Amino acid sequence: MDISQIQPGDMVFAAADLFSDGEIPGYAEGALVVKAGTRGVLINTGHYEEYPDVEFYLVQFEDESGTLGLSLGCWAEELSTEPYN
Repeated sequence: MDISQIQPGDMVFAAADLFSDGEIPGYAEGALVVKAGTRGVLINTGHYEEYPDVEFYLVQFEDESGTLGLSLGCWAEELSTEPYN
């Protein structure tokens, strides 16, 4: 499935390791936040004012115990609908 077709509640996976940009509480800039392949659920989609033509995805990722925890804003290229190999 194409990322642009997903809806809130759909399962997604981190397509790559995701690192902090320095604005995530509890994570220093450059710190690994989500490992590639981590499963999550799409919470919502939206747009940044600076990039009105580019979709942005709010995803709640599972923690090490499998519980939904951390919510991150992600670009389409950072997500996959297929498990990471």
